[in-house]
Amino acid sequence: MARGPANLLMMRHFLPLALAIAVSPAQAQQRASATLVIHVLDMSPKGGILRLGLYDEAHYLDDNAVPVASADVRAEIGETVITLNKIPPGTYAIETYQDINSNRKMDTTWFGFPLEPFGFSRDARPHLSKPNFARVKFEVVAGMNVQTLHLQNSMSLIAFN
Repeated sequence: MARGPANLLMMRHFLPLALAIAVSPAQAQQRASATLVIHVLDMSPKGGILRLGLYDEAHYLDDNAVPVASADVRAEIGETVITLNKIPPGTYAIETYQDINSNRKMDTTWFGFPLEPFGFSRDARPHLSKPNFARVKFEVVAGMNVQTLHLQNSMSLIAFN
């Protein structure tokens, strides 16, 4: 291999390019994104809007937190499918409810029981309060991911499991 000014010039131009291409697996995972397809079953025939939020652990318990990703779509009788794109890989939880009267809030009784269908990832059932993150968490990896959950009603809050 010849060593001269031409080779030094080539190394000066191509070495940074070679280093830029050589990315560690951890860095590649950080840059990668995921698609999450969520099948929400047992929709009420009353219609309205299905409102869904995807939360990381740090924001899950805060009812006023901004979700990592969200979607508001027309509720389809039986099943509604939501696709969230460009999600960073990680551990998440889903909260959703069917806003039957489209007033942008979960309607509740004066006791605080939901009047509209709701759901959580892993079909976690609440017991007088929202399930903790450990019961609803799931992993999202780079590429395609699918979750299925069923809507529940306020009877889920008092049912014994």
